[in-house]
Amino acid sequence: MRDINYVFLLLALVAEIIGTIGGFGSSVFFVPLGNFYFDFYSVLGLTAIFHLSSNLSKIFLFKKGLHKRLLVYIGLPSVVFVVLGGLLSKFLNTYFLEIFLGLFLVGLSAFFLIKNKIVVPAKNKNAVIGGALSGFSAGLLGTGGAIRGLTMAAFNLEKSVFIATSAFIDFMIDFSRTFVYYNNGYIHKHDLKYVPFLLLIGLVGSFIGKKILVYIPQSKFRNLSLYLILIIGIITLVKLFVVQVA
Repeated sequence: MRDINYVFLLLALVAEIIGTIGGFGSSVFFVPLGNFYFDFYSVLGLTAIFHLSSNLSKIFLFKKGLHKRLLVYIGLPSVVFVVLGGLLSKFLNTYFLEIFLGLFLVGLSAFFLIKNKIVVPAKNKNAVIGGALSGFSAGLLGTGGAIRGLTMAAFNLEKSVFIATSAFIDFMIDFSRTFVYYNNGYIHKHDLKYVPFLLLIGLVGSFIGKKILVYIPQSKFRNLSLYLILIIGIITLVKLFVVQVA
């Protein structure tokens, strides 16, 4: 097809595979990578649509039960705050949002790499706070999976339950913010040609990630994912600096 950027689609597939294995979700990679090819608002719209397919695939592939308690304590505040974050994003300059995203990625990955033994106490209050922060970040910046992953890790879930529960919460978030982004005008007609490809990539990437996950210790891949997030964050900030200087 004409005018389709296949390099972008390949990177989306890689983001989905890594996101599935690392447990952070694909958006933490997809959003900054997408910013190299589209404007920030278009990336937010595409991310929401892409994630709907991605998370449905994970729920199906890792269907070994859902943690109902976390669906309530993390899921509900996530939905409320993703709407607030999505509404707020409309009033902020995209340049500053991209700077915020770059700083967020660098700061979050560096913090987790330095404080790699940090554990969030498994309390309902912390689950609510983590859900609110991850939802707000997802609405405003397009990604909040790392915050949710840190919060959920405290509850020591079996790997398949962890991924399925996280994916279900993420699905709730994406379903909610899709309406907000559409109302904000982020889902552009000329970008819809990518939707069929992204829906397929969500399914294929989740499947490949599940197969690889069997052979790679998640703890080791977690650090690799964090280093990749750090690098992407630095590249995002450098790109913005170069554009500003030019």
